Amino acid sequence: MGRPRVVFAGSGPFGLPVLRDLGRWAEVRLVVSQPARPAGRGRTMTATPVAEAAAAAGIDVLTPASIDDADAVARILAAGPDLLVVIAYGGRVGRALLDRVPACNLHASLLPRWRGAAPIARCMMAGDVESGLTVIELADRIDAGRMYARRSTPIDPLETAGELHDRLAALGPEVIEETGRALLAGTARGEVQDESRACHAGKLTKEEGTTDFALPADLVRARIHGLTPWPGCTISVDGARLRLHRVRVIDAGADPGTAPGTLRADGAVACARGFIVPLEVQPAGGRLMPAAAWQQGARTRAGARMRPLAPPRDSGAASTARGTGAGGSS
Repeated sequence: MGRPRVVFAGSGPFGLPVLRDLGRWAEVRLVVSQPARPAGRGRTMTATPVAEAAAAAGIDVLTPASIDDADAVARILAAGPDLLVVIAYGGRVGRALLDRVPACNLHASLLPRWRGAAPIARCMMAGDVESGLTVIELADRIDAGRMYARRSTPIDPLETAGELHDRLAALGPEVIEETGRALLAGTARGEVQDESRACHAGKLTKEEGTTDFALPADLVRARIHGLTPWPGCTISVDGARLRLHRVRVIDAGADPGTAPGTLRADGAVACARGFIVPLEVQPAGGRLMPAAAWQQGARTRAGARMRPLAPPRDSGAASTARGTGAGGSS
């Protein structure tokens, strides 16, 4: 038997490492992606990262309004796939395909924790100490299918959501090949998810892009890093906007003795318990820079207050999940 024939469905950059690796052990017959959409200040029609990568590699690309459209289903089945791989596609795959082609989906969390659109950011914002990947079957309910494989990895306290995204994406090829070969051989055995441990990772919104220092320092750090790079964590310092990009925690359990958000002479910022030390910041209209350089240039005095732009909002993240991930999910 020759190499297996694969149809890949994906849109976001999370699936790029797998797409680039698939050709090593399989024949990628077709890539399905979301249609081009307006992007940037000029609102130029822009193809998805996956569609661009596939076209550059000479792979046929299909961009239907819905993957379940009759014409799209017919085109996919005409490619004769032995396997359908779905990663960050941005739409549901219906029974017209799933009943006829073995399929798997790569999700960026340790399911059943963090089902939904923003698992990496929500995981970090909740203070989880580990994250990972789960390969699942595609089911009628989002991210609720049986689990074929999982990979866990600790979250570095200085890591941002963007950096964890790239690190998890790089782990995808190995686990997808392992699962794909098992599905093709008929040896894959899925484990049912524990519904009592499930929580929802709702899509991030711009309105969430700030933090309240009236939280323990560990959770302030987790929120800042979980919001980076998008929508970013922007706060106000004496009326001027400042985006916090990377911070570290010191004296996590200490009583700061001052109001939350108060800036010390050494650059530390008081939280409800403990302090954060900004490491990388970006002033409004400026470039990313070391926090020490910003503080010197802005002549920000000790005693200045950092405040949220508005009360931070959580959109779709289970409020009870915040801080409950200290033991992770395994």
